[in-house]
This record gives sequence, C-alpha cells and structure tokens, in this order.
Amino acid sequence: MVLMDGMRFIPSPIPLKYDLLYSATANQSGRMQYHKIKPGQYKERISRTEFIDVFNTSDIIAMRPIPQKESPVFQLEFYI
Repeated sequence: MVLMDGMRFIPSPIPLKYDLLYSATANQSGRMQYHKIKPGQYKERISRTEFIDVFNTSDIIAMRPIPQKESPVFQLEFYI
C-alpha cells in the first residue's frame, strides 16, 4: 500500500497484542490533539509533552501513519 509522497505502509498479517495506543491527530482547525487509548476501557486526552516522552522512552511494537490528502500535517498512531 502506498500513501502520500511515496511513503509505504505494510499492514501486519497477524493481530497485534498491545496494552496502549497513542495517537496524534489534527482536529478540523489543524490543531494537534494527543490521546492515550486503552482498548475497550478509555480514551484520555494527554499533553504534547507526555506524548513525546512516551514516544521517546517506550518500547513501540508498531506505528501507523494516518494520511490526510492535501494536508501538511503528519498524523500517527503507535502501539505499546
């Protein structure tokens, strides 16, 4: 699968087992929002600082870019 600007995304053929999902997405006005999600339990809004700290210090098992056509904003999810 090819995304914007030739960036490739290959989905995993096996289901992931993960404890938390972190996402960085843009709202309609383009402002970034950061969330920590525990599947089936909660979705909590977190600060940019917390998102960056977790990204830099955690053992990430998978990442998924979220493409937006005609948008310069880079959005992603990562799983730990």
